[in-house]
Amino acid sequence: MKTTLPPLLAVLLFVSGSACAERADRDKPVHLEAARVTVDDVKRTHVFEGNVVLSQGTLVIRTAKLVVTQDAEGFQKGVATGGEGGLARFRQKREGKDEYIEGEAERIEYDSRGEKAEFFTRAFVRSGADEVRGHYISYDGRTEQYLVTATPGAGPGSKDGRVTAIIQPKNAKPAAPAPAR
Repeated sequence: MKTTLPPLLAVLLFVSGSACAERADRDKPVHLEAARVTVDDVKRTHVFEGNVVLSQGTLVIRTAKLVVTQDAEGFQKGVATGGEGGLARFRQKREGKDEYIEGEAERIEYDSRGEKAEFFTRAFVRSGADEVRGHYISYDGRTEQYLVTATPGAGPGSKDGRVTAIIQPKNAKPAAPAPAR
């Protein structure tokens, strides 16, 4: 029986939206490695378990488990989990730039219908030199808006009690020399 693997490119939009991800990746074959693969054609579900590595062009996803489901209209949902305290990770080259988008969390979910990516627990995303870290990161690909939250209930002074971000200036110019005295 031949099974059609749903396009797993939904993960491309995790952070940057389709406009920033390497467009050529979409036309490349998907390579998957896992210790175990379970396919349920009736439920349109593919489960990859055990040191899963998915690559497609410049996109690489490393996770303990990847579950991809597809609805009747062809929209996919993907859930990558790190397993036993580990992290799910992805990395992809940005379109037209010599830099990468990368991220990690204990669980990463992507819904292609809503174009929404969510990173749960120990969430971290870096795009070029910009980065953000929190307990939860949500990115809406339609509106290009982020939401980042700190660990719920963390008290003041807790390292995990705050969101951290490093954002580089977009039009950085070299600093002018100090006037001579």
